[in-house]
Amino acid sequence: MSPNPSRARLDTATKHLDPPLAVVDVDAFDHNAADLVRRAAGTPIRVASKSVRCRYLLERVLHTPGFAGVMAYTLPEALWLSQIWSGTEFAGTDLLVAYPTVDHAALRRLAADEPARAAISIMVDSVDHLDLVDAALGTDHPEIRVCLELDVSWRPVLGRGEVHVGPRRSPVFTPRDAAGLAREVLRRPGFRLVGLMAYEGQIAGLGDSPAGRPLLAATLRWMQRRSAAELAQRRAAAVAEITALGPLEFVNGGGTGSIETTTADRSVTEVAAGSGLIGPTLFDNYQRFSPQPAVLFALPVVRRPARGIVTLFGGGYIASGPAGRDRLPSPYLPAGLRLLPMEGAGEVQTPVAGRAASDLRVGDRVWLRHTKAGELAERFTEYHVIEGDAVSRTVPTYRGEAVTFG
Repeated sequence: MSPNPSRARLDTATKHLDPPLAVVDVDAFDHNAADLVRRAAGTPIRVASKSVRCRYLLERVLHTPGFAGVMAYTLPEALWLSQIWSGTEFAGTDLLVAYPTVDHAALRRLAADEPARAAISIMVDSVDHLDLVDAALGTDHPEIRVCLELDVSWRPVLGRGEVHVGPRRSPVFTPRDAAGLAREVLRRPGFRLVGLMAYEGQIAGLGDSPAGRPLLAATLRWMQRRSAAELAQRRAAAVAEITALGPLEFVNGGGTGSIETTTADRSVTEVAAGSGLIGPTLFDNYQRFSPQPAVLFALPVVRRPARGIVTLFGGGYIASGPAGRDRLPSPYLPAGLRLLPMEGAGEVQTPVAGRAASDLRVGDRVWLRHTKAGELAERFTEYHVIEGDAVSRTVPTYRGEAVTFG
């Protein structure tokens, strides 16, 4: 069976459920997991939990050979996973917190929990972060595992010029910067340097083949080739300078969109990926891979206000990032529907137009895709898991387990 979902299959599987609802097509999810492993070509993949936000799916992918460890997005999330997995087969799972924490209460919980301290690494990119940990815990705190973040944006003008392509993340840019911070971590009691992270968002999260924009596509590919070449040298030099001071357990890089170029860098020991499991619309615009839509949501038709237009209930699930049409959810099935430019996706109603609207009746459902992978889980407390032609189980999202982390 093709992993591409059909409208008839989705409607039949969920006919006993009232929309709005969200589903996981595990045929597509497993297909995407296998494709990520293929692309990684032997390099372990750390699953990025912010793109999943559902414990069932995290556990499912951790069973897949080729995946190892979780990249959490907050320290409270990592602590929750460590606690909830205690006594299970996932106890001791390596948990890397991808963003620096300033949560004093969470740091105190970490310091008091020996199994969590053995599994969780926090992110730092400045002495300020070390000072904050000391302020929260006192300078005699137990050993905390620490990962440094290297900024790997592309700065083609003298390395630090005004041209900056990529996310605004760490101030640690040069190998010298990285070695200096590593020395400070090694010098201070209560910290153990275990890893380096270097996320190339200008490659991993920026599609190189936007539909109908060939000039932009060519420009993006030009930028990404040059950025990858510069990064391979700078990241390798940073790793060499740090490991001259002491060994690292891991060097993490990349994301779903950069697996091929990241794994080509021999200084990298693991890659991160999460969005490629879900297949949101933001990842439709890549040449090198094409994830299947694995998580979808359905909205019911509640009005027929005009010929060729139907109105859906709810749907204003707008993705984070720069405001624009590419942050709106996209009508998916039946094919041939579009949002209206003057309304978009609304808080309580979303009108859609197109030839397919003529065949839709009140009570029918329209299937849509979200722009970003994990954020849909903040809108629904549960995902209905479709296997084959039926819902096999219903599983909670993070929100359904009464936890939110950002």
